[in-house]
Amino acid sequence: MTRRITWTLLVLTSVLLVLAVVPLAVSMTARERVAYRDSQRAATRVIAAAAEEHLSDNKPPTVMRQELDAAARAGDCAAVYDAAGRVVASTPCTAAQGQEAEELVEDVLAGQEPEPPENEGRLLAAEPAGEVHRPAGAVVLARSAGPLDARIAAIWGWSAVIGVAGVVASALLSVRLARWVSRPLSTLDASARRLGEGLLDERADVGAGPPEVRRLAATFNTMAARTEALVHGHRAVIADVSHQLRTPLAALRLRLDVLATGAEGDTAVELAAAQEEIARLSRMVDGLLAVARAEQSTPRPTAVRVGEVVAERVAAWSPVAEERGVRLTPVSEGPALTAALGAGHLEQILDNLIANAVDAVPEGGGIIVDRCRTGDTARVIVRDDGPGMTDEAKAVAFRRFGNPEARGTGLGLAIVHRLVTVNGGTAQLEDTPGGGLTVVLELPLWPGGARERGGASRSLPVLKET
Repeated sequence: MTRRITWTLLVLTSVLLVLAVVPLAVSMTARERVAYRDSQRAATRVIAAAAEEHLSDNKPPTVMRQELDAAARAGDCAAVYDAAGRVVASTPCTAAQGQEAEELVEDVLAGQEPEPPENEGRLLAAEPAGEVHRPAGAVVLARSAGPLDARIAAIWGWSAVIGVAGVVASALLSVRLARWVSRPLSTLDASARRLGEGLLDERADVGAGPPEVRRLAATFNTMAARTEALVHGHRAVIADVSHQLRTPLAALRLRLDVLATGAEGDTAVELAAAQEEIARLSRMVDGLLAVARAEQSTPRPTAVRVGEVVAERVAAWSPVAEERGVRLTPVSEGPALTAALGAGHLEQILDNLIANAVDAVPEGGGIIVDRCRTGDTARVIVRDDGPGMTDEAKAVAFRRFGNPEARGTGLGLAIVHRLVTVNGGTAQLEDTPGGGLTVVLELPLWPGGARERGGASRSLPVLKET
């Protein structure tokens, strides 16, 4: 933002300076040229008036000589011509004589107003001596254009200095203005990012920047304080519920175990059924607490090596799968991927997915856990050849108790979905070719991690032989 604001103000100021300084310099240059020409013509007229007294009134050329000497001392060259176009008197230099000067004299003697040319750095001016239509002669004065060029150069030089100074001042002011605006916004952005990463006590600075930014920072702090209070309140409620529910359930289970010790017949059957319901209720309470913890979690991303976690969880669940006659295998040829996830989240996700798959797959079935890279995400796939799910069940599977066909509490996929989405990923349910369910997870990659490519195009091995 600082760079954009600086460049915008700098370009705008430069355009305004160009539109203001350049026309002003052009106008001053034109005025300087006109003034220089007028000064030259005035000096020429003075000599022409003195020459008229000599040429028309036959007075001594003393005054004319004095004016020619004054012109010479001023650095000008002048020549007086009679009505026949002959040189009567001149300064020591001969710049006012020659072909161009003679052409000017012819025009003046003919009663015309000539257009004085500029020759080799000198400006020529011609005036009639006497009446314009019947002059007694003509005077040509040549003046160096050096002083005029120096003045024009000074005008453009000062104009350039003013323009550069204006651009520099504009750059300094624009940088200061941009920083004044962007620094509080950058601080606010960093505070919002840290709050999103789970630092609930993060607050923004409200003492810097424009009033609008300060109000925004104050509003952000109010929102952060309310969020912190809300999350802490939910955590307290979960802790209380966990304590208040688990303790009586454990006590009730112990009492049922005591009663079932000496029970026989129908009483033993009923007590066994009651024990199963207590165990089911305990699992449901644990699942609800797990969902609640997942829903209120605000993880701070860490670098998670996907391949290592997959191998670890597959190894942990392999004994359970073998006991039930299910093949649980990872695909070891996948690329090295590093995902940005909360600490322990990928383990919880895989535990829930593998547990659901082990419960759903019949004896002799198989489960494959794979990973690959697709674009800027790490893809984790859990594929089984169990009974699968209907389209209606897949549509509601990520909700709490959404799947009426679930064998367990129906909370495992809800926990998975929450943990995946809170980390910026996505979860999808697809049909396994040949029958079964495939869970596809898209997880964000850790910046700078997973340099290997090419894993996205690799296909999963087939679970069933045809």
